[in-house]
Amino acid sequence: MSLIGNLIWFLLGGIIMGLAWAIIGVLWCVTIVGIPVGLQCFKFASLSFFPFGKEIVYGDSVVSVLLNIVWLLTSGLPLAATCAAVGLVFCVTIVGIPFGLQCFKLAKLALMPFGASIVSK
Repeated sequence: MSLIGNLIWFLLGGIIMGLAWAIIGVLWCVTIVGIPVGLQCFKFASLSFFPFGKEIVYGDSVVSVLLNIVWLLTSGLPLAATCAAVGLVFCVTIVGIPFGLQCFKLAKLALMPFGASIVSK
């Protein structure tokens, strides 16, 4: 199921969400200080391309909380709003609900990407 879900996801909007994460990652990598943030964005771009069969595990540390605050103020809100809006559109139909849930998973990730890691189910 995850292969079919990932294929449909990629064609119906995953490519756009993944490219959004990648573009923001490139913008962060322009500065030397932003390279760790950009690398995190690239990691989550791959998740945005193919999210089915993967889960996000959140951890806590002082550094990740501080980075999440900076991220939220600079890049997190537009990504989260876009993912949530697309998720609402997907949830209009019963068939689109699994895709909407993946969008909501990515919206939460867009709000708190630091301290998060991706694990396969």
